[in-house]
Amino acid sequence: MTELKAAIAAIRSVCAFPIVAQMTIEEDGNSLDGTPPEQFAPELESHADVVGVNCSIGPAPMFETIERMSAVTHARLSAQPNAGRPRDIDGRNIYLSSPEYIASYAKRFMSRGVRLVGGCCGTTPEHIRLIKLAVKTPAPDLTRVARDPGGAPHVTVVRTADAQGPVVPRAQRSQLARALADGRFATIVELRPPKGCLSDEVVEHARLLKSRGVDVVHVPDGSRGARMSALSLAVLLQEHARVETVLQYACRDRNLLGMQSDLLGAHAMGVRNVMLVTGNVHTVGDYPDATGVFDVDSIGLTNVVTRLNQGLDVGGQPIGSPTAFHIGVLVNPGAEDLDREIRRFEYKLEAGAEFAVTRPVFDVGTFERFRARVDLARLPLLVGLWPFESVLNAEFMANEVPGVRVPEAVLERMRRAGAGGLEAAAAEGVAIACEIGRELEGAVQGIHIATPSDRIESVIEVISGLR
Repeated sequence: MTELKAAIAAIRSVCAFPIVAQMTIEEDGNSLDGTPPEQFAPELESHADVVGVNCSIGPAPMFETIERMSAVTHARLSAQPNAGRPRDIDGRNIYLSSPEYIASYAKRFMSRGVRLVGGCCGTTPEHIRLIKLAVKTPAPDLTRVARDPGGAPHVTVVRTADAQGPVVPRAQRSQLARALADGRFATIVELRPPKGCLSDEVVEHARLLKSRGVDVVHVPDGSRGARMSALSLAVLLQEHARVETVLQYACRDRNLLGMQSDLLGAHAMGVRNVMLVTGNVHTVGDYPDATGVFDVDSIGLTNVVTRLNQGLDVGGQPIGSPTAFHIGVLVNPGAEDLDREIRRFEYKLEAGAEFAVTRPVFDVGTFERFRARVDLARLPLLVGLWPFESVLNAEFMANEVPGVRVPEAVLERMRRAGAGGLEAAAAEGVAIACEIGRELEGAVQGIHIATPSDRIESVIEVISGLR
């Protein structure tokens, strides 16, 4: 701050040019010497014409800093993030944030008072070209009013002038979309892709679930070993089991243009429900030493799919007929940093999310605390249920899965049941899931049941126990 003020004073002594004063920040939003934005933004406001941040970090943490600055100053703001954190690849520093990802954040910066937007290290002419496309003010054909996490309303302008066909109403996009729009209680069951290339057993499980009244089968996009792709299985289940699917699509290890192509292909093959997630790190899969690449997060991807539903690609160019995806997202009521989780949930709503599924809930109190903080009237919420299969499974979820809270009383129930053998423990896991489902039934619009170790029997027992 001392150096920056000295530089501003020196410039003011010789000319009257407008001054843009920017601080470099760390991941926590503070300057390199620890000065928080709540301090340096108001101080700079009286010295410079534009106040901002630049360099060092990528757009996501910079956006959080801009939010903090906009809360304490009325100055015109600037933001120039790096194209992500550089990675050392064969001795070269490579910046991996794509032009599309950086451009998606340009709009968000503007919504928080930024009037000068660009990039720093790793920025290329293509980044700047797409930033320019993103911030151009189009004729506002569709305006959506939303609320940011602080409660202040703002307007998001969505360009639809170039769409080559009518936007498909949400309720007409899928059977699940119709059920949720009509207020009907929905049941979704997870079926994981099989190892290898044979899908016969999973198809039979899907047929069985459909015969038991399950509305939709959720196909997760996992990282655990050599499994069939989620998209391939979703298409196979719809073709051979005649059951509607929700395709989970993860951002990990895919660039933004590849994601767009995958999703357009999924739509062409009849997939309509999608659940967009950032994706797990590889340490939770079978290959912990593999590296993960994240070109965009679930918020950015939700923006992309919303654009596809309006007939536009990530750069705002027409694609022909709009897609008709029913857009779902994940939310974690048990997140360690609940403020951050709720803030990201709000961003997902703003980006166009139309339904949400929680991570597994084992503690009703945890869910109720989350519920008190969010406006669930804004979109349907389905609660995640996980029937423990054993004591080891319960202890693993409690101690080794980030963001999952398993009360000690629940663990003790599983330990007592486990003394009677594996079947007794599995039966207790089903009973716990049923109790949570019944207790929360009036607070949510559906349930999402996981299948630990592909135990379809436990899922059937949960479904029966909730009826």
